[in-house]
Amino acid sequence: LSLATTANIGSALTLTGNPQNILIVSLAYDDIGWLEFAGNMFVPVMAATLINGIIMFIYYGAELFPGSSGFGENFGIMFAGNRTPEMLAQEHAYYARQAATTEGKEEATSGGWSVWSRIQVVIVIIFLICFGVGLDVCVTSIVAGAILMCIAAYKRQHFDPRPTMVEYDAEGNPLPPKKTYDIDGNEIEPEDAELVTESETTLTEVDYGLLMLFIGQFLLIGSFNDTGVPQAFFNVTMGGCADQMTSVPCVYWFVMIITVLSNIASNVPVCQMLAATFPYASPYDWLQVSFSATIAGNLTMLGSAANMIVAFQAAKVGDRTFTSERHAPFGIPSTIVCLYVGTFLLSTFHFIPECSEKLGECEAQAGGN
Repeated sequence: LSLATTANIGSALTLTGNPQNILIVSLAYDDIGWLEFAGNMFVPVMAATLINGIIMFIYYGAELFPGSSGFGENFGIMFAGNRTPEMLAQEHAYYARQAATTEGKEEATSGGWSVWSRIQVVIVIIFLICFGVGLDVCVTSIVAGAILMCIAAYKRQHFDPRPTMVEYDAEGNPLPPKKTYDIDGNEIEPEDAELVTESETTLTEVDYGLLMLFIGQFLLIGSFNDTGVPQAFFNVTMGGCADQMTSVPCVYWFVMIITVLSNIASNVPVCQMLAATFPYASPYDWLQVSFSATIAGNLTMLGSAANMIVAFQAAKVGDRTFTSERHAPFGIPSTIVCLYVGTFLLSTFHFIPECSEKLGECEAQAGGN
């Protein structure tokens, strides 16, 4: 729960943090710089992260700090390295299991960073510098992603140990390889291990299911936008605020509509619908859309891709406790508080234009003043 909600909030910080922000870059009428976006989002995102962490400690303090007597001892555990007897017992049990698991096996990795980790860090730093100097976001993202995929593929092909097909019994003892026979009853000799090819190491890194999900969403919402229903819906629900949706107090009603829609149709399609409804929205309008659509993902289990990815990965290792029933008691209050505090901070502290420079609105406002 902490991983999914914090990752979702943190993704609101930059243009490339999540799919809806990347979509906003391509759909916004005015250009929005990467540093400009991050600078305006910094305060509300940090505030939302702090609030989410505080609520997490309130809800799950007994689980996070077993045996703790209260907040004072919790801070001592976090910042001073203190441990309760219950925590020490859990740690000893964990290390005992680790020792039993690795007993008789050579230690494959050291505590330091590998050369591959250092290469990845260097590429990510160059990646961020390219954003900072104003290079095209889409091209930079594709190039950096391709380079990282190729490096991972080269490492898996030439340096990682080959996967073994050894099966084990209930007690952990290796079973002898199964023998196979042809139709005449002659034993078939096992073939040599196949080489790991570039396609196996590179193409398997692509999450095709997630790509198909977004492709299907774009096709569906694109067709839905052509009906005119989204435009009529926003005009009806916004009422008198339709022409000033991000001005106070209209912005608070606007972000609530986005939050509800994001949990019905997902946040990426909502951004696509808004682009069709308000094609000439200002950069500030898009920042409010980005923040509310991203934070809304923590309201329910189906609100964001991060929740579904974490639940899917947990289920793959046998942990099916991350469910909608366990998410809602924490997700709903945390999302509402983070949403409105962040919206207030973003509307109060921002330097991005509230007008369209390409349409000449900023010059008109300056001339009027």
